[in-house]
Amino acid sequence: MKDLMYLPDVVTLELCETTCNGCGMCIKVCPHEVFELSGGKAHIIRRDYCMECGACALNCQVQAIKVNSGVGCAAGIINGILRTRNLHAVVLNQKQTVASIKLTNYHNIFL
Repeated sequence: MKDLMYLPDVVTLELCETTCNGCGMCIKVCPHEVFELSGGKAHIIRRDYCMECGACALNCQVQAIKVNSGVGCAAGIINGILRTRNLHAVVLNQKQTVASIKLTNYHNIFL
């Protein structure tokens, strides 16, 4: 497997190891080998490799896995843009309020 890591620390993937029944379906359907089975339970071993496709959650027989499909990377990119634009806006015009900077940034993203 290639190391296809996405944005660090933005993945919404959650696994309740106590609920997990150890069926291994998440390991079978995960395209990026995010899970491993040990001690009769699944464990997340490569969290940042998750692309949030949702296959693991859809195939979990006991609903031990939760993931907001597609949210992680998009949220990380948007938050990064907002942080960058906020810093530039503050440097360029220190008299603007935080609220107006945020409104300007949201507006510019969708233009």
